[in-house]
Amino acid sequence: MATSDLGEIYDLNQNVWIFQDENLFSVPRKNDVVPATVSVMPCKYEVSSDRSFPIYLGIKNPEKCLSCEEIEGTPTLQLEDKKILDLYNEPEPVTNFLFYRDQDGRTCTFESVAFPGWFIASSDKGQPLFLTSNPGGTDNTAFVYQGKN
Repeated sequence: MATSDLGEIYDLNQNVWIFQDENLFSVPRKNDVVPATVSVMPCKYEVSSDRSFPIYLGIKNPEKCLSCEEIEGTPTLQLEDKKILDLYNEPEPVTNFLFYRDQDGRTCTFESVAFPGWFIASSDKGQPLFLTSNPGGTDNTAFVYQGKN
């Protein structure tokens, strides 16, 4: 039976992903901050011949998955009540839940499969994680995934 890889995600400023108020935020790592347990599951289908296999990204407790939806004409990051194993077991790839994880040294980026050129990003302004089409800009798109198993 397939199982997801569990870990936590943080940026180079030591801001960790946390689940709060039904959203994912990136906040400074402190003793009283509990990082979200992130689950990563590879897609079992090839989506594009020129890229590596994409992944599903979710969190545990509560079990939710990240997706990309177009809202008012803009790709938007969503956190949905989906189980990562259910997405994995679908008869075909569920592209709005898929991300390309591109590794560069110890950091990686998460690019939307449904919206190429749009990346998961965080800012230092206390807002939820979001999508950006400007990965070299002021928002952070480089993350470290640290597996637990």
